[in-house]
Amino acid sequence: MTHEFKTIADNYLLAKKQGLKSVLATVVDLEGSSYRKPGVRMLILENGKMIGAVSGGCVEKDILRESESVFKTGNPKMMTYDGRYRLGCEGILYILIEPFNPHLEFFNGFTNCLKDRESFQIKSYYSKEIGEHASIGSVVFFKNNHHLLSKSLKINNEDLVFEEELKPCFKLMIFGTEHDSVRLCKLAHYTGWDVTVISGPLESKTIEDFPGATAFFSVSPDALELHSIDNQTAIVLMTHNFSNDLKYLLELKDSKPAYLGILGPSNRREKLLSQFLEYCPEVDEAFIENIHAPAGLNLGAETPQEIAISIVSEILSVVRKQEPMSLKEKTGRIHI
Repeated sequence: MTHEFKTIADNYLLAKKQGLKSVLATVVDLEGSSYRKPGVRMLILENGKMIGAVSGGCVEKDILRESESVFKTGNPKMMTYDGRYRLGCEGILYILIEPFNPHLEFFNGFTNCLKDRESFQIKSYYSKEIGEHASIGSVVFFKNNHHLLSKSLKINNEDLVFEEELKPCFKLMIFGTEHDSVRLCKLAHYTGWDVTVISGPLESKTIEDFPGATAFFSVSPDALELHSIDNQTAIVLMTHNFSNDLKYLLELKDSKPAYLGILGPSNRREKLLSQFLEYCPEVDEAFIENIHAPAGLNLGAETPQEIAISIVSEILSVVRKQEPMSLKEKTGRIHI
């Protein structure tokens, strides 16, 4: 995911300032089932620190040990991890371990990609044979250029390749600054989402009141900048003010977020939508169908923390197109 890759890139830069080398480990193939799917990555620093994880914690120690030769030689290598006898996941992981030392131009392109909310692609060339190979390594493709993560990479036609498109970081926009908004902001941040908080112009709150928020705007509804709302954006209206929620909903009518939730009971929703349709009788039907109110799944949530969990859970189920259910009732694989 883009957020995980951003964490890797940020920690690489911090390590470089300390004079530490970095190695990138990527799960590029899988036979059977595993805790996580191909595309998951982790960064290993020369001092033994690991950023991220590729499993529930069992594989990482082996990767750390295998990375020692990559630090010494600078050559990428393949390793496998058979979880059938240790993890109980009945899967074999194929892991590419390569030096991570991208050029400055890579970070310029990556930063612009994040700012413009553009997708990018990573191609990892690999082999299923254990050990060092001259033709393995990863390439990152941005809109107008590409960058080799393994500078010694020599691609040939016999290489296997794992291709992945990384979409813009998932973003949550919270409209409202009450106590429950703070809880939702924290949980969304821990989930790995970018969080933007929108406050009314007369409120005294700042971004310092919302740990984990990446942006904070104190504006009136008609001054909102909505161009960045895309299919990787979720919106929750939770101002606790009927008039403000209605104003925000009117401004959002032409947007197409992945999820739009409104806090409050069902009778409030009916009143809100009734007045909204009086102002916008010709609004796109898809916009109305995408409104989730009351926001959240029926988990029996009562406290602000629990309500935040129910809302994040519903957003995930909508975005991933999954019907909420107990995993003990699900047949087949947990991860599709």
